[in-house]
Amino acid sequence: MSEQVKQMFGSIAGRYDMVNTVLSFGIHHLWRKKAVRLSGATKGDWVLDCATGTGDFAIEFKRKVGVQGHVTGTDFSPEMISPAPAKARGKKLDINFEVADAMNLPYEDDRFDISSIAFGIRNVDDPLICLKELARVTKPNGKVVVLEFGQARGLMKYPFNFYSKYVMPSLGGWLSGNKDAYRYLPETSAKFPAGEKFIELMKEADVFKQQKAHVLQSGVAYIYIGTVA
Repeated sequence: MSEQVKQMFGSIAGRYDMVNTVLSFGIHHLWRKKAVRLSGATKGDWVLDCATGTGDFAIEFKRKVGVQGHVTGTDFSPEMISPAPAKARGKKLDINFEVADAMNLPYEDDRFDISSIAFGIRNVDDPLICLKELARVTKPNGKVVVLEFGQARGLMKYPFNFYSKYVMPSLGGWLSGNKDAYRYLPETSAKFPAGEKFIELMKEADVFKQQKAHVLQSGVAYIYIGTVA
């Protein structure tokens, strides 16, 4: 993965949770909860969450799979993942956190019932390789869950584009101390294939027998669910 992207995330790690909550008005937590519901996760499942950051998605999955289940959260940035273990312990949740690259996962085939990545696949060097890796470590008929930003449509399009282009870099830069990071993040969202375009990418990966997109906030974000072949 790009060393520059790794350094960027490392530089904003300390304020990442706070900035995300302010910029999204807290709605990203609701998106994660919905993604966990759509994943079909049940008690006892084994889950891998890639690009876990400070662990929010892994925590939501652990709440769902319970003490009988097992959740591993990984991130390529040691700085980003460093707060995650304490955050999980503070919620009395037992989650395993490890530094790992989502394009080269250190796990055997067919290990997990569900593999996920939230707001991270657009930052990997090759999303197609990432999808294949997520599917490789997931059992046949298991689920790969991708939560990612898209491009707003309809009445949301123009206010969201203004917010992304002008408000997010200024406010995010002020809060985090790194304006370039909060210029980069909305720019990658605007360019990344979303909706049917991402579904086509999932089909190209040739590892899923079924794939579906769920629209959030008029296309501001999407939840993609792939059933592993």
